[in-house]
Amino acid sequence: MALSPTHHCAYCNASGSNSKLFLCQACRVVYYCNREHQVAHRETHKGACYDIKKSRHHLEREETRLRSLPGDWMTPTNLFEEHVGHFWTILETRGYMRACYGLVEALLKIKTHAAVEAAHGHVMDILRLCRSDNMGVRDMLPALELRLGRDQQCYDFCKWWATTGQEGDYDWGEIANPYLDIKDADVFEPPIEHFLSASDLGHSVAITLLKIRLLIDVRALQNSSMIATRVPQEILDSLRRQLVSSVVAGNRSIMDNTDQVPLIQNLERQVQDLYTGVMKSNMHFWPALLNPGRHLTVRPEAFSHGSLEQMQVVLKSSIDAWTETPGAVEVIKKLVKKEP
Repeated sequence: MALSPTHHCAYCNASGSNSKLFLCQACRVVYYCNREHQVAHRETHKGACYDIKKSRHHLEREETRLRSLPGDWMTPTNLFEEHVGHFWTILETRGYMRACYGLVEALLKIKTHAAVEAAHGHVMDILRLCRSDNMGVRDMLPALELRLGRDQQCYDFCKWWATTGQEGDYDWGEIANPYLDIKDADVFEPPIEHFLSASDLGHSVAITLLKIRLLIDVRALQNSSMIATRVPQEILDSLRRQLVSSVVAGNRSIMDNTDQVPLIQNLERQVQDLYTGVMKSNMHFWPALLNPGRHLTVRPEAFSHGSLEQMQVVLKSSIDAWTETPGAVEVIKKLVKKEP
């Protein structure tokens, strides 16, 4: 249900386990078996590769520029060492922040684990440098976590923004305040109101997908129980761990339970509630997920809550997480068909 961390040749798809791969030195996120395969794949790869290389060089130039500033009453010195968390309030840093975002966009044109991992790192760095997230990159991060198989981190991140991040008296400028400090929250708990109301559409869409992934996993566990009497227990246990994500495999009470029906029914209700919340918040999203078409190529400059443009922004950042999760879109199709 996530991109494989095992490297594959972009041309022939041979994996690193049976072939010695080397990295494209321009983009640094695509691998090849040999030079011949790199040359053969060049026409396909060169556009995205060039964009990543260009964006990375732009970011490096912006960082060099910032570090060399002499400092004045508007721009302090030692920005990267002494002003982490406040970057957007310092006008001179905005070129760097935009360059970082540009690199993220370029990286996400490549659908490899290495590219998504690199994009994730830059998004986290933007949030580290500007906690209040004036650029809105927090909407991108949950889908990246899911694509990397980090379902628990996705839930923790979304829950922090839905709770502490909504507190009116939270001081974003005080670096000593806890930030993104929710860890190992209960991914099976009922969705909180912030997710159900889809006040933050991107996060509610991500939580819906997360719950669907849990539902698919638990259904797989239930199906595996049918062969429990026909195979040795140690083989069954190994099989069950392979069927599910780490967040389910790490839950001993679920893994040891032979009757998953109550949990399946609970998760089905949660998915239904989240689906309904997203539909009420933005009626365009679910139909567009099933038929994305031109929505993936437009670049809205601004949007309002519930608008077509809001859907397009969220769809573009989340579509890969959905398509990389087998069975997830089918769950939504069934829910759409149930609509009156």
